[in-house]
Amino acid sequence: MAPFAPHVTRRSLLCGLAATAALPAAARAPERSLFPRARASVRGPVNGLAAHSAERLLQDADLGGATGFIAIDAESGDVLEEYGADTALPPASVAKAATAMFGLHTLGMEYRFLTRVLARGGAVTGGVLRGDLVLQGGGDPMLQTEDLARLADRLVDSGLRRVEGRFLVDESALPRIGAIAPDQPVEAGYNPAISGLNLNYNRVHFQWARSGDGMELTMDARSPREVPRVSVIGIEAQERAMPVYTYDEQAEREFWTVSRAALGNGGSRWLPVRRPGPYTGDVLRALLVARGCTVPAPQRATGAGSGAILAEHRSMQMSELMRVMLRYSTNLAAECVGLSAARRLEPGTHGLQQSGQAMTRWLTRHYGVRNLQFVDHSGLGDTARVTARSMAEFFLAAGREGILPGLLRQHVMRDSQGRPMDNHPVDVRAKTGTLNFVSGLGGYAQTPGGRDIVFAIFSGDLDRRAAIPVEARDRPAGARGWARRARALQQGLIERWSATYG
Repeated sequence: MAPFAPHVTRRSLLCGLAATAALPAAARAPERSLFPRARASVRGPVNGLAAHSAERLLQDADLGGATGFIAIDAESGDVLEEYGADTALPPASVAKAATAMFGLHTLGMEYRFLTRVLARGGAVTGGVLRGDLVLQGGGDPMLQTEDLARLADRLVDSGLRRVEGRFLVDESALPRIGAIAPDQPVEAGYNPAISGLNLNYNRVHFQWARSGDGMELTMDARSPREVPRVSVIGIEAQERAMPVYTYDEQAEREFWTVSRAALGNGGSRWLPVRRPGPYTGDVLRALLVARGCTVPAPQRATGAGSGAILAEHRSMQMSELMRVMLRYSTNLAAECVGLSAARRLEPGTHGLQQSGQAMTRWLTRHYGVRNLQFVDHSGLGDTARVTARSMAEFFLAAGREGILPGLLRQHVMRDSQGRPMDNHPVDVRAKTGTLNFVSGLGGYAQTPGGRDIVFAIFSGDLDRRAAIPVEARDRPAGARGWARRARALQQGLIERWSATYG
């Protein structure tokens, strides 16, 4: 099968964005296929695409709750098959596909987040800054310790050796939100805080190791080259069985406790950060001190104002950032981009619910799609609702712009043993979505015969999800098997459509 274009070029994005109009999704057929046409032959077996009935596939999946799906011919916009397509269910991470287009159109494909170090109220003379040093965030969700290290190098290379004023941390580019979804386990690294300053996806590295009769616990912001210790986040092992982790904020510091019995002899993991601004400032200070530059402890400042730019980090441009976000399903990237876009359109936007509603309104205006209700941009919040029909209409309209199919990763199709099939005859570009007892898949499939199909599939047993005890939300009983059957249903439907309509 002909491969998808591996990269979206600057030209294709410009053309796609410029050609966009706020028309209903099925107003006109595309001038060309969404995908490259299939080759005349395909290496490996091309038979074996079973056209099992949808009823049998649903029965075999045995998911309970509700399922809705729809398949649409990409050229004509005709519905090929649908079932429960107007059932409202959580989108999970399929929402990130909508966020990607919201961000690209609103912020621009070449937009970059800026992180700056400023000198305010004084100049650097004789290696001494006699004013304030300001770390000013721009909302970059991808900033890493390695990026801060390069900023520290530039500051020291410019001659800075001591700061006599304050070290201010300005994270006001985005509102500080303590967690994406408050119902997640406290230790879930995929559910961090959000702010205008973010570092290491707002996670801190926790490591533990036996030391004599005790246990040595460390918190750091490690990178491939450096391991700066973190002083604004602490942790203590306590003698208890449950809960494994607790979290609190004490005297301007984050403080964790962990069950000693759960640690074993040694290990490590990433924990979420709830105060990203002080954390980022603390790490930059540690990096500067390691380079011989004396800097006071960071202080939070809202809107620290302008100053002379001493060093600057620019994120990857938005088109590439959205590709990375979709590939790795990075929650923080989705939320920072969505919030930034919403605040550009509606400057008073503050929280995720408001921001999700702003994105919903934009999708309705831009693509003519209705029956969407987003409460964030990552899909982590389970009160969001979409229908298979509304999301398929979005994918259809977005595909006709010529942008989204090239940003989505190739969806892995598997054999009966769950092993990836490199030569599967159906080429699928899609976004997955998974919460406990919720599963979604939406995107584009090209059949062996070259037909382009747009589809959306959502399943959810919301009663079973709501019944999960708080202490079991990390790994609830039955969730893994349920998710496996949901994925089998999704692949079965795609193969059915390819065999029946391809």
